[in-house]
Amino acid sequence: MTAATHSPLFPQVPDSADAVLEGLDPEQREVATALHGPVCVLAGAGTGKTRAITHRIAYGVRAGILQPSSVLAVTFTNRAAGEMRGRLRQLGAGGVQARTFHSAALRQLQYFWPKAIGGSMPRLVDRKIQLVADAAAACRIRLDRGELRDTTAEIEWSKVTQTVPADYRLAAAKAGREAPRDPAEIAQLYSAYEDLKRERGVIDFEDVLLLTVAILQDRHDIAEQVRSQYQHFVVDEYQDVSPLQQRLLELWLGERDNLCVVGDASQTIYSFTGATPDHLLDFRTRHPGATVVKLVRDYRSTPQVVHLANGLLAQARGRAADHRLELISQRDPGPEPVYTEYTDEPAEAEGAARRIRELLDSGIPASEIAVLFRTNSQSETYEQALADAGIPYQLRGAERFFDRPEVRKAGIALRGAARFGGNDSLLDDAVDLPSQVRAVLSGEGWTPQPPAGSGAVRERWESLAALVNLAQDFAAARPGATLGDLVAELDERANAQHAPTVQGVTLASLHSAKGLEWDVVFLVGVAEGMMPITYAKTDEQIEEERRLLYVGVTRARQHLHVSWSSARSPGGRPNRRPSRFLDGLRPGSTGTAGFAAVGRSGGVERGFTSSPGAAPRRTQRIPARCRVCGRSLTDAGEMKLMRCEDCPSDMDEGLYERLRAWRAVQAQRSGQPAFCVFTDKTLMAIAEATPDDERELARIPGVGMRKLNRYGTDVLAICAGRQPEEEEDED
Repeated sequence: MTAATHSPLFPQVPDSADAVLEGLDPEQREVATALHGPVCVLAGAGTGKTRAITHRIAYGVRAGILQPSSVLAVTFTNRAAGEMRGRLRQLGAGGVQARTFHSAALRQLQYFWPKAIGGSMPRLVDRKIQLVADAAAACRIRLDRGELRDTTAEIEWSKVTQTVPADYRLAAAKAGREAPRDPAEIAQLYSAYEDLKRERGVIDFEDVLLLTVAILQDRHDIAEQVRSQYQHFVVDEYQDVSPLQQRLLELWLGERDNLCVVGDASQTIYSFTGATPDHLLDFRTRHPGATVVKLVRDYRSTPQVVHLANGLLAQARGRAADHRLELISQRDPGPEPVYTEYTDEPAEAEGAARRIRELLDSGIPASEIAVLFRTNSQSETYEQALADAGIPYQLRGAERFFDRPEVRKAGIALRGAARFGGNDSLLDDAVDLPSQVRAVLSGEGWTPQPPAGSGAVRERWESLAALVNLAQDFAAARPGATLGDLVAELDERANAQHAPTVQGVTLASLHSAKGLEWDVVFLVGVAEGMMPITYAKTDEQIEEERRLLYVGVTRARQHLHVSWSSARSPGGRPNRRPSRFLDGLRPGSTGTAGFAAVGRSGGVERGFTSSPGAAPRRTQRIPARCRVCGRSLTDAGEMKLMRCEDCPSDMDEGLYERLRAWRAVQAQRSGQPAFCVFTDKTLMAIAEATPDDERELARIPGVGMRKLNRYGTDVLAICAGRQPEEEEDED
């Protein structure tokens, strides 16, 4: 067996501790046998990090060095935790706890609440957005749907960075966050939200971590009880740890150092939620004697895909880039990545569907193909194109597998058949487990051949087929397993949301694709304005967008298709260009192009005008003065208005409201927050200037060439008292 990350779904349990180490490469084996003291594993994409750490835990348990109940393995998603528990069971280490930070903290909070606080624990709210809406109503602040979502995200960021409402304004400014509303309003909403929670006796998910931290800090007896339970910690995806999660981890550890962390700074893509790679990058500073192992052998992707991934990071800047890992593919050569430009987005979706149909006809399973995009709003075009082509698909991040009605009904049927056994006439002729499952599920709509076409009937069949396939794999790994054993496995997977593979092309955002892989990946919409996204302003935000594309590229095992469209809709202005991240990497392109962006202060921020690897050259700022009184302006908001806040305004109120209504429509269409189209201050500046042509509009700070090209025609039409062209077409 090689060190590849692929293995049978239910392999045989190794018969000894040494057998656990078989098949690991030298670096993975070093991780698996480093069982004492702090360990830092720097693991590139596709290098088998989950394999390394699960074998490490299993080897420690099987060798008698670690007690299963004393190990806590922490990761970031229920799916990853469920997969880890499954692998540990297969390696003979079934008693190990593998949980998310929230799950582990909630378990401790529920157990210690009566002792630490007294009474019953408050109810946990699943979604905080309604509470935020109620807080806004109490403050008499009107929020549209986009602002409501973004305000909720700001509250979540504040809590995971341990920022209280009174400190929000300064903390947000220091972090370079562009709030969806005035920071003072966000702080007011945040405070009202906390008051509402107390009044209603509820807590949110961030409170679970905050309260657990508070109890462990204040009650040393409880902290010692937790530390006596857990002696050894493993943290996966350590680059995504927030300050609050890091504090909880420190309290779990106490003065001990039996900690293994695994991560890759080049895959930090959740900074907007408060995650930071600093804890990973500073690990050796905090633990000078730590064992550090680098995993760079890529078993997932071909040399061609790895070459592109390495090329993306070679142009990166910043602290994470300084610690990048140069991947080395362990696979045979494959096809070169394919780059395609289309005239518009529907043509791009149809082109992807056409190529996918060819791949399916060549024998590649639909479940091994993914279409990845930057924002969820891009999904609909591809759903339609695949449906028109008769190609089954599944939406990642949509309804969870075990929550689907047909899966719940199938579970009830299988549980009933397991309970009544031989008394069930359906099972009379079924001699083995897969036959039994097929017999039971045939009563729920499963057939040996899939139904023709797509739609709801096909989706239900795909769900049942996934259960049939799971039963076959389960029976192959555990000869003699009963229907009751399979039902227990399904219950375990449902609790962990560890879904079996569904036979359909996956549609997913780049963020939700993290941790997954496919034989074929289509990266779509890779154009300026979408990758990097328009509202990525600072160098740090731009670099995170680069890392997000890197994550997308490294999801592909063999085939990679990269595409973009020159216009959004048929007949639209062809003003889009491929992402700057592809410059020098795709055929026919050269170096890193110049990109001078108008910044929040109204001056030119930074332009990349040099070759890859060279330091960016700063451009000179042009001082701004109030157009009313002539005073020099330093406040960002005043610089957008080009006047002092207290100087008289000649804004056209009606025009301002029409611009806000138009902006709300644009935000809904693009799936972005409203402020990413134009901020309130920019709309005010437009309503004050009432520009007549593109030249006058371009002079307004906050517009810039990109937004001028995208929105200029609409804005000028509104300023002239006309309806935008798209709205006229819709009428």
